[in-house]
Amino acid sequence: MRQSSFRQGLLQGVPIFIGYFPAAVAFGLLARNGGLDFPAVLLFSMTNFAGASQFLALNLTLTGSALYEIITGVLLVNLRYLLMSASLRPKLRCGLLLRGLAAFGNTDEVFAVASLRESYLEPRFMAGLEAVSYAGWISGTVTGYLFGAVLPGPVQAAVGGTLYALFAALLVPEVKRESRNLVVAGLAAAINCVMVYGAGLSIGWSFVVALIAAALFGAFYIPPSPEYREAL
Repeated sequence: MRQSSFRQGLLQGVPIFIGYFPAAVAFGLLARNGGLDFPAVLLFSMTNFAGASQFLALNLTLTGSALYEIITGVLLVNLRYLLMSASLRPKLRCGLLLRGLAAFGNTDEVFAVASLRESYLEPRFMAGLEAVSYAGWISGTVTGYLFGAVLPGPVQAAVGGTLYALFAALLVPEVKRESRNLVVAGLAAAINCVMVYGAGLSIGWSFVVALIAAALFGAFYIPPSPEYREAL
């Protein structure tokens, strides 16, 4: 049964591997083109298993943002994982160490797969699911950094748009699910532009201010949809 659970996790993580690998290739190539050395890039992917925040941190690094600005921005972007891990906690029966490892490997896609599992989350299932997902990101990072340079010039140039495509992929499903989310996203973009080009604030702090202000606006001034009220 335990071996079966681990194998189930591996199999259900294969689609995540397929999705993570090309995105991580783009990250590795962008980091290489930005002048970062290989050990730093590899360590970054190994310790901060969160694609969106890695692209964000890379962008802030390459634009000269201060370290504390990068840390604050990444922390705010990754706060959602605190709620995701708390949501899975009642279904995961294991000790503190294994729960910590499960929380480290809990990404958006891993959470989506794990949360749909009706039974309790066996530690071996989570190990298989998160191991193959993690392998996809790490192997993609290494491939992008070491071999991305052999890609044709136009392809390498197109990789620069990966950051915007990634965040668009995160935004579009949320807007399709609830159109009022577009108001929050638009407000964040507007505040960020005003802070950078109007107030002369650094890119890092402009992002932090825009994120917090838009989130507070969405929480306090946009009423929940009727579907959400019924769910409550």
